[in-house]
Amino acid sequence: MIAHVVRRALAAKTVDAVIVATDDERVAVAANEAGAEVVMTGVHPSGTDRIAEAVAGGSIWDLVINVQGDEPMLSGANIDTLVEGMRARPEVGMATLCRPISLEDVNDPNAVKVVRRTDGRALYFSRSAVPFPRDSEMAESLWRLHLGIYGFRPETLRSLVAMEPSSLERAEGLEQLRALENGIEILVFDAPDEAHGVDTPQDLERVRLMMNRGD
Repeated sequence: MIAHVVRRALAAKTVDAVIVATDDERVAVAANEAGAEVVMTGVHPSGTDRIAEAVAGGSIWDLVINVQGDEPMLSGANIDTLVEGMRARPEVGMATLCRPISLEDVNDPNAVKVVRRTDGRALYFSRSAVPFPRDSEMAESLWRLHLGIYGFRPETLRSLVAMEPSSLERAEGLEQLRALENGIEILVFDAPDEAHGVDTPQDLERVRLMMNRGD
């Protein structure tokens, strides 16, 4: 899993380094063999907290991109879209990606949905189907799947991890809600390529089939 994520990240044209942050020696070995740098961290409640430790003191970075380790099909082009989008919008402290969601996934709580303002900033992330399909045709046109990737300005990352987990974050089990609940805006760009995260054994089997087909 981690080797696939590393190889996809290495394919991005806009990144200066691919670093895997982990507290597990097995992950570290696999990441190193796949070509990534490795930073060993302590135990953390979220990936955001973990990467904050990994890049602490790294003032050379103008952006930190957090690609989650369960996204083996997240393309380099998707990473480049996020980096280029944030560089074009210097006022944005945090950003992520989304894509249209299939009808079979919209009621899956493991598939996180996002709704946006007209300017592209996130209104809310949820494991539920949002917006609710009172008008089913309109709702289907607005449903978007959130991908497991975040971009941060270093100062925004430091501010976010200094905050306590929020009530919405705990209720939904979604760390990005800590940002929204505390007034940190998140810009959500459209991903050019599909991506399929692995949250369940069924997801793993689906991704294996896709990879075997060369998707």
